[in-house]
Amino acid sequence: MSALVSTLRARPGLLALGADSPTAITVRVQMPEVWDVVAVRCAADTSVLALKRAALEAFGQRAFPPADYVLKLRGFEVLDESAPVTVAGARDGSTFLLTYRRRRPVR
Repeated sequence: MSALVSTLRARPGLLALGADSPTAITVRVQMPEVWDVVAVRCAADTSVLALKRAALEAFGQRAFPPADYVLKLRGFEVLDESAPVTVAGARDGSTFLLTYRRRRPVR
């Protein structure tokens, strides 16, 4: 499954967050505002906040703090960002949606 996740409409390569772990999973993080998707290979005990920060860095989003963004899984906000990604409900191949917490004005 992870080979499909890392190539399906995602930029080439994988971000690695504790990928040496035998329980590592591959997830996708999608940010619609920048029309981009990144695949992340992370250990099962990687926190949701660490995943969020790595994705924001990959997308070049440095203007606002991570608290100004929301990370959703299966349509619901992940409320406990200190929890591991697997406890939040992610499985190998899951897609997280990363978006602004509040709407931004269009210019």
